[in-house]
Amino acid sequence: MITLNKHRPRGIIWLASYPRSGNTWSRAFIHALVNVVRDPDYSELDINRIEQYSASESAADLYRPFLGKPAFRSTRAEIAAARPKVQAEIVTRLQRPVFIKTHNANATDNGAPTINMSVSAGAVYILRNPLDVAISFAHFRGVSIDQVIDDMATSGFGVATNRENVHIVTGSWTEHVRSWTDRPHPVILTVRYEDLVEKPTESFGAIARHLLMTPEPAQLEKAIAMANFDTLREKEAAAGFVEKPETSAEPFFRVGKPGQWREVLTPIQVDRVVSAHRAMMSKFKYLPD
Repeated sequence: MITLNKHRPRGIIWLASYPRSGNTWSRAFIHALVNVVRDPDYSELDINRIEQYSASESAADLYRPFLGKPAFRSTRAEIAAARPKVQAEIVTRLQRPVFIKTHNANATDNGAPTINMSVSAGAVYILRNPLDVAISFAHFRGVSIDQVIDDMATSGFGVATNRENVHIVTGSWTEHVRSWTDRPHPVILTVRYEDLVEKPTESFGAIARHLLMTPEPAQLEKAIAMANFDTLREKEAAAGFVEKPETSAEPFFRVGKPGQWREVLTPIQVDRVVSAHRAMMSKFKYLPD
């Protein structure tokens, strides 16, 4: 149904971002848009079904056939070597374009690619001001902002393998953004979170066009309205959200507004983030005045 590469009738469409940068919001929009285009009577987004048109590549069970043992008993190098095979197997099994969320950098891990581009149709990469990411990520993890600022500046940072999922390789915020944006490619669309907020029709419309979808203007606006951040927050409050970690006391859809850092971060914290990521923040117009 949706493919970015006209010469590849199937493959992974990556929905990529550093954590807490708008990945889930963009997936909610895509889910709403697909349903609005398919069904004129579609009127209400179920936030607990936004994975309907996607698959997981990090679920530990997917790796066992290639590892011959549980992922949590495997080395990081063994998992890294299996990852491209798992991604290829997803494409072979489904025989269609498939959306896959990832927080992995587009990099190498123990000599193996974290993103198997040979079975990929393309990607949408969402990035967000790291000053706001630090706040949201701290609330999500239940740790201090200072701890998150340190982690966001740590080369090779990631999340370790557990019984449910294999390890994630985010790298530092700068490493992550650079890995997806430094080599522009026509099948990788980069979108700023702030533009999704401030210019929703233009920015979500760009995502739709990149996915080779051609909704009518009314269909696009309907999908944008369904995936409005305030609406997502209300739905989570009413029915919960399956992707929210059990260990988190904060709502998954917490605030969603750009510029929170001005009221929350101290001058020292702002300086630490800017010092760690100045070049990439300048490139994407995130440096404070």
